[in-house]
Amino acid sequence: QVQLVESGGGMVQAGDSLRLSCVASGGPFNGYAKGWFRQAPGKERVFVAAISGSGGSTYYADSVKGRFTISRDNVKNTVYLQMNSLKPEDTAVYYCVARTRAVITTMPGSYEYWGQGTQVTVSS
Repeated sequence: QVQLVESGGGMVQAGDSLRLSCVASGGPFNGYAKGWFRQAPGKERVFVAAISGSGGSTYYADSVKGRFTISRDNVKNTVYLQMNSLKPEDTAVYYCVARTRAVITTMPGSYEYWGQGTQVTVSS
């Protein structure tokens, strides 16, 4: 059974940092592209960042570029999202995703596997 489990969310103040983790189990995830999406209250789920199967390529939404860093540890089957200089507009539920392809995409429908989400709240 394929499972993605996120952790690391919480409540912080503007300017603080958080690191989200996502552990994958039940599948051969090492070669798969992984990423993060987020959904703020009353808004659609949007792309945040993605990393290729090898980890050699990354891509970020403009809103987080320069502040967030995605990385992966294929030995631990884990993908991370380091979030620095957090802003109130970063408040959302963050979802870890994986797809059965090595290539990055920003399209939510291209990711077959989704975690349950972890809440990040940034106060001003």
